[in-house]
Formats: sequence, structure tokens, C-alpha cells
Amino acid sequence: MAMRDQFWQHYSLDELSREEWEALCDGCALCCLHKLEDEDSGAIAVTDLSCRYLDLDSCRCSDYPRRHINVPDCVPFDVQSARSFYWLPDTCAYRRLAQGRALPDWHWLLSGDKNLVHTLQVSAQNQSISETLVPEDLWQERVVRWVESDSDQKA
Repeated sequence: MAMRDQFWQHYSLDELSREEWEALCDGCALCCLHKLEDEDSGAIAVTDLSCRYLDLDSCRCSDYPRRHINVPDCVPFDVQSARSFYWLPDTCAYRRLAQGRALPDWHWLLSGDKNLVHTLQVSAQNQSISETLVPEDLWQERVVRWVESDSDQKA
């Protein structure tokens, strides 16, 4: 099935084809960064540590078809998760559409430029390192506060 014209404006997340669903990803890879959960409060803190399978240059999984086999706790991502994963960045297309908001103006489906997410520094590119470089007992020291620019920022 070919992607329908401006599908993100005309169809709900539930109505998207697999190809349309995948096309929503802006390639930021912020969902591939390790998160730490506070045992007492349940608060989620994001680190600058990426999954070992994330290609930090392209911000794409190096083994996407086998990601759940390689990393059993890699979170399956579907319509329900888009609605409930409050830890997704405010810029995430899945989160925004699940909340009834528009895509950010720089999103590749609007701008036609898949690298704009990196140019505007709204991605993990050049802002994260592989988990393999830091012992797990030091991950807490890698917590960062991502400064989310206005997610509707014009390109």
C-alpha cells in the first residue's frame, strides 16, 4: 500500500498502514536513549546513553528488524504506547498526533529534509554516546535534561 497524501492530517494513528506508521518517525532517536526510573516516585530521567544498537551517525537502529530480540526490554511501540509514553519527547510525531497536535514544522514529512532534525539539534546525534562506553553503575551520572526548543519551531 502506498502512503496516502498527508496521511498524518487525515487519518488517526489507528488507521495508518505500516509504511505510514514508520514514516512518522523523524529519526531523532531520543526514544533509543536509556531512561532511569526513580523507584520511589516513578519519575523517569533520560540519560545521554544510547542503546548499543543505535548508529549514532544516522540515529537509526543498526538491526531494526531484530531489535526486540537483541534488546528484550526494547519497548514495543504502537498506538497505545504513543498515547501513554509520557517520556517521549514533546517533539515526537507519534506523541503529538496521539495528543491531537500537528507535526513540528521541521518534520521531514513537511520539510522534505530528513536531516533537518539533526541540523536543528532536535536529535540524539552528536549529543549522546553508546551505553557500551559507560559501566551501568555510572549511568545515573549520565542523566541529562534535554532542552526542548519550541517543538513548532520553523525550519
